Amino acid sequence: MDFLDIKEFIIDSIKLIFFIIVVLLIAIYVVGFQQIVGSSMKPTLNNQDIVLLDKLSYRFKNVKRGDIISFYYADSKFLVKRVIGLPGESIEYVNGELFVDGSKVDEPYLNNIVTEDFSFSKIPDDMFFVLGDNRSDSLDSRDEKVGLIQKSDIIGKAIFRIWPLNKIGFMKKK
Repeated sequence: MDFLDIKEFIIDSIKLIFFIIVVLLIAIYVVGFQQIVGSSMKPTLNNQDIVLLDKLSYRFKNVKRGDIISFYYADSKFLVKRVIGLPGESIEYVNGELFVDGSKVDEPYLNNIVTEDFSFSKIPDDMFFVLGDNRSDSLDSRDEKVGLIQKSDIIGKAIFRIWPLNKIGFMKKK
């Protein structure tokens, strides 16, 4: 081995280490993957679907109604739900229709799924009210075990379904 071979080996090693560091930083701070467990997000997402999460956007933009988010629940569990209520809002369901601060809000993603009547007065700052799309089979903000979601508990926004392959594509609010 001559000096040029050693120099080339060192340069290639540094490039590989740099590449690995960049990939790790992206995996930790920018994107993630989440497998859907259970039927609480049907018909939008089904059991065993896998979605790509955008972990970065909520550092610069606000969470919006209709976003599908992944968040920490309990010690080591994660849930995926849809954001229904934002900080400062009052939520009410009457005859299966959503009212936010007294104004009706359409939910076309429900596909005739009826939500039982309930109300939640004012959502505190940096907190969000979330529901599964399959309202009759969902552990969500209506349950005191989950309650309101803190912004700091949000892992990311579901932006792209990668599994199953026949349903691959971007997530739509509808």
